Amino acid sequence: MKHLLLTCAAFVLIGSGWRDAKAQLGFGSSTLFNDGWFFSLEGDSLSWQAVSLPHDWSVSAQPRQDYASCMGYLPGGIGHYRKTFTLPAVNPSATYTIYFEGVYNRSEVLLNGRKLGFRPNGYVGFAYDLTPYLHPEGENVLEVNVDHSRQADSRYYTGSGIYRNVWLIEAPRTHLAQWGLTYELESLTGTEAVLKVSASTLPIPSSGYSLQVTLADAAGRVVAQSPETDLLPHADTTHVFRLSVGNPQLWSTENPALYRLWCTLKKDGLTADSTSVRAGIRHLRFDPNEGFFLNGQNLKMKGVCLHHDAGVLGAAVPKEVWRYRLQQLRQIGVNAIRTGHNPQSPDFYDACDELGLLVMDEAFDEWEHPKRKWLEGWNVGKPAYEGSFDFFEEWSEADVTAMVLRDRPHPCVVLWSIGNEVDYPNDPYSHPILDGSTIQQPMYGGYDATLPRAERIGEIGQRLAQAVRSIDRSRPVTGALAGVVMSNETTYPAALDVVGYNYPENRYDEDHARYPDRVIYGSETGVGFEQWKACRDRPFIFGQFLWTGFDYQGESGRWPSRGLGTGLLDFTGTPKSLGWFRAALWKTEPFTYASIEYGGRRNRQSDRERQDRTMHVVCYTNAPQARLLVNGEPFGDVKPYDDKTGQITWDIPAQRAELRAEGLDPEGKVVSSYTIPAFGPVKAIRFTPGTEVLAHKGDVALVMIEAVDASGNVVPSYREDYTVRVGSGLRLLGVESGSNSDMSHPLSPTRAFHQGRLLAYVQALEDHVRVVLIDN
Repeated sequence: MKHLLLTCAAFVLIGSGWRDAKAQLGFGSSTLFNDGWFFSLEGDSLSWQAVSLPHDWSVSAQPRQDYASCMGYLPGGIGHYRKTFTLPAVNPSATYTIYFEGVYNRSEVLLNGRKLGFRPNGYVGFAYDLTPYLHPEGENVLEVNVDHSRQADSRYYTGSGIYRNVWLIEAPRTHLAQWGLTYELESLTGTEAVLKVSASTLPIPSSGYSLQVTLADAAGRVVAQSPETDLLPHADTTHVFRLSVGNPQLWSTENPALYRLWCTLKKDGLTADSTSVRAGIRHLRFDPNEGFFLNGQNLKMKGVCLHHDAGVLGAAVPKEVWRYRLQQLRQIGVNAIRTGHNPQSPDFYDACDELGLLVMDEAFDEWEHPKRKWLEGWNVGKPAYEGSFDFFEEWSEADVTAMVLRDRPHPCVVLWSIGNEVDYPNDPYSHPILDGSTIQQPMYGGYDATLPRAERIGEIGQRLAQAVRSIDRSRPVTGALAGVVMSNETTYPAALDVVGYNYPENRYDEDHARYPDRVIYGSETGVGFEQWKACRDRPFIFGQFLWTGFDYQGESGRWPSRGLGTGLLDFTGTPKSLGWFRAALWKTEPFTYASIEYGGRRNRQSDRERQDRTMHVVCYTNAPQARLLVNGEPFGDVKPYDDKTGQITWDIPAQRAELRAEGLDPEGKVVSSYTIPAFGPVKAIRFTPGTEVLAHKGDVALVMIEAVDASGNVVPSYREDYTVRVGSGLRLLGVESGSNSDMSHPLSPTRAFHQGRLLAYVQALEDHVRVVLIDN
């Protein structure tokens, strides 16, 4: 067993800038409130352990076969959090607010024994006013009780606990409103953009207050500013401004130009409160015949669906990990993400803004009735029916409102989705059309009059769509339909501005002809070439979202399986062959990749060491033709791209050799290539990066650990155990192998290599540290 020792050395940053630690609430001065918590899990002798947030207690447990497969064989339970704190100097004229970005789920919050509130939804942010019950002198005790005792309440892994950031906000009693600053593009010409800015405040109690908004570019230069507007006492609290921006830089997938929009509330000429949001100027258009246009340019959404977990980290995903994951998707040509099937962390949207990724923001996976939750493996055995349905009627409008209010400033968000597969045939809704109809989803039988009537889908859809439009009409409302044939008999599609189809590509032409004003796209599709061609070859289909971008926890198969392995990338962010195939289909720059199959198995390059078979070499390229070289010598003929399969293939005698696939332009010039080396034995363990500076407490370094041969090639067959240890000043968050069948403890520092790789997540416990990596 080998070891990796990560130690830290003090590292002083000269002239380091101020770190933007603004919370997402949009008012006051924010302080991260993640340290100093204690946690206790019921059934665990109620012993209290010190924890730092974000914290997902489910990944603190050993997977067990008797836990639900939908949760990745990890438990839920009931957990309690407690934090004792004192405020150094309480301002008697201020208010104090606690903001939770996300708690899964059914959380109750108390301050000094007084209940502040209850929020059952585990994915939306929420805030409570601490001021009435705060002890200005002495200790305060904040408690959060989390009830995830309905352990199989989701079809996929949820995590458990306070798994996102917590913030303490101090603000004057009259301040800007929560999530009250937003904007939309009102007009755009070649030389000018006009933004309609909306800013809200709490009720103004007296005269002397004014409001002003300012737009600055990425360099901090003011490009537009409104006059100060005097606010009248006891009048409207929402105020509209128009800002004219000359020669605007437009936000796009290729050039995600960002501005910063500021709002300042003054009292008698002095700043009382201020906030800012990042802003992007872009124009959206969806057309039923021509698809999607961004800034006047027709664009196919090349999207993937993403759940909110990150393998061994569970649901507590640091911002650095989000950014890494999204960058890995970008490198294979992805330009759009669907948040399957709930709102994500604020860090996710920030990264999408910066990277130029379009986002379909989704609110719910189920509505008023539960879906099947599998316990012994996906679609295996008898399902359970726990879920979030019991609070849907009371909380659904508040939850979708919270999503839209929080996320509307993000230019990356281009679609609001009010539900995923809520129209699954007979799960639970039914309709007579199911008798004799063919639907490209499991139907669980024909029409069943004992089940809820399908017309309810349209009624609920209209209500939720109206809730979204009451806040934001600058983006269309959509939903991901599983039972399009059944939903077409309801008012659900008509309640939507854009209609997503989950898998039935065979309905595209028929429904486009039958509903000529309907905007259609593949809200969830398979990863096959035919599914892509169904989108590529139809101008009226504006895009597809593949299931899925990454492997994810939960929705597992039979034990041992911690998740569903449908991702283009594995848990470490390493593309599989399907991921590289997608890169060949979606990337605009020249690209070539090659892999080897034995008996139908792909991406097992180590199998080349077996000498008793023919090797089937598969080349993925966006070049019009390609050739294969074996040990530097051409093998066979140059072959043209095959648009029936999207591949170019060769069969060669099994041998130990270097294989090189070259993509050629029409004249035969090499424009891209990929080499499969002749792997040697492992000679070293390589770390990427070799060192990493972590400037701030809480920052996270991702360290790729690879077993390489003498030539520096990763050796996929290496599967030895490896242990990662950290020194003082650092915390090991987890070690990821990428293997879906790895059922070892998620927090174990020891893990077996998979495909020659491991990925370690290391967090700084103090400011200004350098991570030093030593293989010992």
